[in-house]
Formats: sequence, C-alpha cells, structure tokens
Amino acid sequence: MAAMTAAAAQISPLKRSAAHREALVRVREWTRERFRLAADAAILVTEIACGLPGCPPLETVVAFWTEDERRHQFKVFKPVREVAEDDLPFAWLKDSLAVPEGFGCDCC
Repeated sequence: MAAMTAAAAQISPLKRSAAHREALVRVREWTRERFRLAADAAILVTEIACGLPGCPPLETVVAFWTEDERRHQFKVFKPVREVAEDDLPFAWLKDSLAVPEGFGCDCC
C-alpha cells in the first residue's frame, strides 16, 4: 500500500500540469475530427495505470458517444502526452469501436 501511495504521489503532479491538460485536449480534438463527431459530443480522454504483467505502465483510454447514444472506446498503449494523431484508429473502424449494450469494462 505504501508503494502504491508513493507512486500515486509521483504521478499526481504530472497529471495536473499544463502539458498533461493540453495533451488531453489535443487527443479529444483529434478524436472529434477523426470520427466526425458533433461539437457537443461527449468525449472522455483519460490516462490510467495498469499493473498487469505485460501491460504498459500508463495507457490512454478514449471513450466517446455518438448521436445515437452509442458508446465507443479505444486504448492507446502509451501515456497521453506521447499520443500522436496517427495512434488513433482509422475513421472507418468507428463501428467496430462501439461497445455492446450491457458490456462491462473496468476502464470507463
């Protein structure tokens, strides 16, 4: 527990930095443009830590909702500040990113 608290204390200031906030906004806008989402479409971009073996220490999770209220999501296996526009899925994959009704997920 103490190690987890120490790790959280180290990451926490980074997440509050201007660069981190700017990265979140940048990925949100790239997502809006890539999938041609409405200006008022809900888009959630977050960075999460993963402790599972073989999992990157930090990954970026993006969820968005379309006009028909369908939730879509994808992950980029790197911290949000390292995400590039080319890391996002192709626009034609939009339908495959939809989350089926009732599907449970730990990330969002």
